[in-house]
Amino acid sequence: MGNAENGKALFKKMCAICHTTGKDGKHRIGPNLFGIFGRTCGTAVGFNYTEQMRKKGVVWDEKTLNEYLEYPKQFIPGTRMMFNGIKKAEERRDIIAYLATLK
Repeated sequence: MGNAENGKALFKKMCAICHTTGKDGKHRIGPNLFGIFGRTCGTAVGFNYTEQMRKKGVVWDEKTLNEYLEYPKQFIPGTRMMFNGIKKAEERRDIIAYLATLK
């Protein structure tokens, strides 16, 4: 697992424009990510997901988040996420470590 503090800074830089992380936080362009670990993709209440995201059916954990964050459009073809991915494995690990703290 990565460095959650560094991950929080990276999240603010790369992800916070589209996602919130507070408990009961509002959705933006992307869904609120509080409690993402253990949640099935496409199930955050009140967010309008693509059919492809709802049908993927993966549970978010360290492995699935790593795969998704590296190549979002390859992991879930048809996703609306306009992000090309995070190529550096260390940055993905750190962001995932931060997301793991959101519970």
